Amino acid sequence: MYRIDSIKLKPPVNDERTELAVTVAKLTGLGPADINNLTILRRSIDARRKPDIIFVYNIAFDLTKPERGMKLLTSSKHGVEVKMYKPEEYQFQRRAGRMTTEEERPVVVGAGPAGLFCAYVLAMNGLRPIILERGSNIDKRTADVKKFWESGILDKESNVQFGEGGAGTFSDGKLNSSVAGKSMFANEVLRTFVRFGADKSILYSNKPHIGTDELKRVIKNMRKELENLGAEFHFECKLTRCIIREGILKGIRFKKNGESRERACRYMILCIGHSARDTFYSLSMDGIIMEPKPFAVGLRVQHPQEMINRDQYGPGYEKKKLPVADYKLTYKAASGRGVYSFCMCPGGYIVNASSEEGHLAVNGMSYNKRDSGWANSAIVVTVDRSIYGEGLFGGVSFQRELEMNAYNLGRGSIPIERAGDYFREADAEHLSKSEYTPAVKGKYRYAPLHELLPRALYNDIKEAFGDFDRKLPGFANDNALFAGVESRTSSPVRMIRGESLESSIEGIYPCGEGAGYAGGITSAAADGMKVAEALIKKYF
Repeated sequence: MYRIDSIKLKPPVNDERTELAVTVAKLTGLGPADINNLTILRRSIDARRKPDIIFVYNIAFDLTKPERGMKLLTSSKHGVEVKMYKPEEYQFQRRAGRMTTEEERPVVVGAGPAGLFCAYVLAMNGLRPIILERGSNIDKRTADVKKFWESGILDKESNVQFGEGGAGTFSDGKLNSSVAGKSMFANEVLRTFVRFGADKSILYSNKPHIGTDELKRVIKNMRKELENLGAEFHFECKLTRCIIREGILKGIRFKKNGESRERACRYMILCIGHSARDTFYSLSMDGIIMEPKPFAVGLRVQHPQEMINRDQYGPGYEKKKLPVADYKLTYKAASGRGVYSFCMCPGGYIVNASSEEGHLAVNGMSYNKRDSGWANSAIVVTVDRSIYGEGLFGGVSFQRELEMNAYNLGRGSIPIERAGDYFREADAEHLSKSEYTPAVKGKYRYAPLHELLPRALYNDIKEAFGDFDRKLPGFANDNALFAGVESRTSSPVRMIRGESLESSIEGIYPCGEGAGYAGGITSAAADGMKVAEALIKKYF
């Protein structure tokens, strides 16, 4: 195949492949009929000269007449560079002839992205993994979350944080990552999502997105295939302790339906997610060496999606068939701390993402069509020991204190506050309702949210908003809505692992976001594949 980069099309683009084939033909001197199997490798939007918006493509193709290939490579028209192209693909080894005993079957703890993709690689290699997930399967979990949002009744084990698919299932479903497009594992993650039902556009979009509604279906399809490959799923099974002798894993204890059980186990992959605080505590007691790590906390902010579109694309964007616009904002405060947007959700909702009674945390969520009419993003500040204090679990305690205060501020509902009141620090009796409709999943209540964060972090956010408003006019509008608290950006601890990716206990492999080695769906899934390969070396 052949490759050409940086092909530009002006929107609206009605038929991408046809228009690209015509453009390639003009650039190379070929006819459109000569272009065969045209594949989009990457598509991005160049909005630097708005309102003159441009789609930019990298594409690959072959020729209906292969003998013309040499001429294509040695001559160019209009300065276009044609290169040879060979797609890089992840190769499952599909090793045969190795049957594991029940004790040797690897146990994957957690059915989020890291756990599912780790189990997938293990299953493809014939190792029949057992997946333990403390939460419920996707259907029951969806019903439990809906009930919580409507009634406020929380299931502590089946919620936005815990259950099949992990925390990312009830988020924007974003798959963009610093490793996407650069890592063989990350590229295979995207291809795997497509195999199980995701739209093919995630393979080439510079900011791939599935959406929580589609992601649920994809995850269910993936589970069915894993079961066909010999994997076993056990939902509502919570790891409680590890059985360790002379520094080697021998078994595990877990609870199922409130009953304590035990299982012999030689290899375990910990894919527990960033919110499994009780499991962090028990693993530390079992001798897993951890260290505190920096993370970020802050608030969600909501604006009309139309405002973000106009700021990013310029006037007349409505006629160009452009996707809903997003943004990425960063600022270094006078304190030296970084303030930045995180998990930006175009056309999305702010959701109650709590997992503990008497505590409240929020997240952002979008459906596949991103059509709520509202944009939201976390605006967070990086924190370390200078903010949350000393001790291994100082960060966990800090998160929990913020979540408890948020719960109390909103009296059990999501506390929200318009930006005008937030920045002038209005008292509770003088709060004003925003002109913007709160796009919220879960009960909400106007409250003095400006009292929530430590003063130093409040000052950082206030300072950053001046800069953000210059970059996106209207960002600091008095009617913008804050909601809080955004406290689950990443794990507050990291489990130490060596070159073989094992922990301080032989046979235990920390993995993914909860272990401190990923930040999002794609990177967590890629880490799951990486750890699976490391474990496979033990077997073969």
